[in-house]
Amino acid sequence: MPDTLKGLTIPDLAAMKANDEKIVALTAYDASFAKILDDAGVDFVLVGDSLGMVVQGRPTTLPVTLDHMVYHTRCVARGIRRAVLAADMPFASYSGPAQAIDSAARLIRAGAHMVKIEGGQKRAEVVHALVEQSIPVCGHLGLLPQSVHQVGGYLVQGKDEKTAQAILQDAIILQEAGVSLLVLECVPATLASEITAALDIPTIGIGAGPGCSGQVLVLYDMLGITPGKRPRFSRNFLQGVEDIPSAIRHYVEDVKAGRFPNSDHSF
Repeated sequence: MPDTLKGLTIPDLAAMKANDEKIVALTAYDASFAKILDDAGVDFVLVGDSLGMVVQGRPTTLPVTLDHMVYHTRCVARGIRRAVLAADMPFASYSGPAQAIDSAARLIRAGAHMVKIEGGQKRAEVVHALVEQSIPVCGHLGLLPQSVHQVGGYLVQGKDEKTAQAILQDAIILQEAGVSLLVLECVPATLASEITAALDIPTIGIGAGPGCSGQVLVLYDMLGITPGKRPRFSRNFLQGVEDIPSAIRHYVEDVKAGRFPNSDHSF
């Protein structure tokens, strides 16, 4: 188990998978919440482009710009001492290797330890280019919010054998390209477990069942303050506790113990 008195590293997250210790992840968008997450023992903090929806009030993540992500990454980094900090590469900021390197460099300079990009095989060249520049990468498969118009909505992916095998192959390709971590969003729990077993790198699930190496939620969802309907795969951890730090500690404990997610939060 990593030394909790020191900052975690990306290799520490890989060691947690090897040791069957669940990785606890949450999103954050500002320094105050980042410190609360860090103090509660969250292992992996993601500055998500979900800020477009929960902070800016937009219907999708697509309007979020690189400038927005740099600003919020810089804010969150000021509240982090222990957790690994990742930042989303926003829509249209990594169309090719050169643009991706420039965009990622801005996020790393803002305080991120790694960047997250959406997509599979078509992103392999970009992943390889980033890793060649010593920029760690987190992949993202399944439901891809930046492709919401293309796929027709926020829908579960990989429900049939053909699409499930395509996602599995994308996961293998991303690992070969050099990603250090892989987020699986809104895929059947059986598929997420199969991908996790097939990979050496850790997987972080969101709506992907209990078989992943770790779990992530949008912070506002797990506090029950989501604008509109809370996703089925989330849970209001603030309900029944006295304050936000207690809710986050409860989330950490439940993920570590394997109590969250369960079948009620899976597809």
